[in-house]
Amino acid sequence: MIENDRETPGPRRVTALLATTSALTGANIYLGQPLLGSAAAALHVPPATLGAVPTATQIGYAAGIALLVPLGDSLDRRRLVLGLCAASAGALAACALAPTAGLLVVAAFVLGLLSPVPQLVAPLAVALAGDRSPARTVGTVQAGLLVGVLASRTYSGALAELAGWRAVFGCSCALALLLALVLRRALPTVPAARATPYRELLASVPRLFATHPAVRRITVSGGLVGVSFGAFWTALTFLLDQRYHYGSTVVGLFGLVAVAGALASSAAGRLADRFGRRRAVLAPIAVTAVAWAVLLPGGSGILWLTAGVVVLDVGTWGNQAVCQGVLFTLGPELHSRLNTCWFTLRFLGIAAGSLVGSFAWAHGGWPAVVAVGAAASLAALLVAGLPTSSAERANGWNRRNGRNGRNGRTGRVGSRGAGSG
Repeated sequence: MIENDRETPGPRRVTALLATTSALTGANIYLGQPLLGSAAAALHVPPATLGAVPTATQIGYAAGIALLVPLGDSLDRRRLVLGLCAASAGALAACALAPTAGLLVVAAFVLGLLSPVPQLVAPLAVALAGDRSPARTVGTVQAGLLVGVLASRTYSGALAELAGWRAVFGCSCALALLLALVLRRALPTVPAARATPYRELLASVPRLFATHPAVRRITVSGGLVGVSFGAFWTALTFLLDQRYHYGSTVVGLFGLVAVAGALASSAAGRLADRFGRRRAVLAPIAVTAVAWAVLLPGGSGILWLTAGVVVLDVGTWGNQAVCQGVLFTLGPELHSRLNTCWFTLRFLGIAAGSLVGSFAWAHGGWPAVVAVGAAASLAALLVAGLPTSSAERANGWNRRNGRNGRNGRTGRVGSRGAGSG
C-alpha cells in the first residue's frame, strides 16, 4: 500500500524517476576510473597505486549492499534512499578534499559503502509498477543506471581536464544533494511488507543463498561476470593512457562506445519471458566470453578494442537485467535480500576483477588481462550451465516466466523464504 500526502505519480513516471535516481547514484561508483592518471600525478604516486581506488569503492559498495540493502524489506525504502543520498554527498566531499592517496582510498571505500541506492530503488520500482513485468521494470531502471555509468566516465574525464579531478567529486556532491531534495518531494512512501529485526534480516540472506539452488546459480555466475567486467574497465584506463597515450577526456569518452549496453538492458529484460530463464541467463554470459576474443587484438588495434567494449557491455549488462528479473519473480517480501545476494557477489567480483586486472596489467600486459577476463566468463558459463536440480525444476528454472504463473512461483518460494526469516 502506497502512503503519501502528496499526489502520487503514475507507475511509469515513478519508474522513470527511479531510473534517473539509479543513473545519478550509480555514477558515483565509477567516477574515479577515468581520474586515476591525473589523480596519481597530483598526489605524486604511481598510477598503479591508485588502482586501489576503484577496488576500495567496489568493496565498500559490496559491504553497503550486504549491510544496508536488506533493510529495504523491513523499513520504508523512501527514507533509506533519502538518507543514503545525503550521506553519499558527504563521502563525495571527502574524496574531493582528500590530501593523500591513502585518504582518497579510505574516502572511496566510504563512498561505495553509502551508495547502494540502485539496489533499493529496483525493488521499489517493481512494487510501484503494479502488474507490469518485473523483468521489464528492472530493465528500465537498469538502463538508467547504465546511462549514468557511461555518462559518469565521460563527465568525470572531461571535467577533470577542465577543472581538475577534485572538481569532479565536488560537482557530484552537489548533484547528490539536489537529488535528495527532488526525491523528498516526489517519491511516494511504500511501507515495508513486514517489520523484521535487523539481525534476523542479515541472518536470512545467507540462508536464502544456501536453500535456493537457483539463487546460488544466478549469483555465483553473476559474480564471475563481475570479475570479467572489473578487470576490463580498470585495465582499460592503463591501456588507453600508456599504450595509446590518451588523456582523461578520451578515456571518459571511450565509455560512450558501450552505450549499446543500455539498449541491451531493456531488451534483455524480456528474454526470460520469451525464451525461458535458463537460456536467458546463459545467452548474455556467452556474449561476454565472445567479447574477450574480440578484445585480444585490442592491445594494438583501437578498432578491435572499440568493438570489444560494445560486445562486453552488452553481455555484462544484459546478464544483470536478466538475472535480476528472474530473481524478482520470487516472493516480493524477499526482493531486497535477493538484491543483496546478487549485488554482494557481483561487486565483490568486480572488486576482485579490478585488483586482479591491475596485477595482470603490471605483470603481463594486455594479454594477461584478456586471459583473466576470458577465464572468468567461461567459469560463469560453466556455473550457469550446470545440470538443474530437482528444486530448480520444481520452481520452473527451465520455463518461461509467463508460463509458470508468477503467483504459483511466489507462493512456493515465498514460503521457504519466510521460513528463512
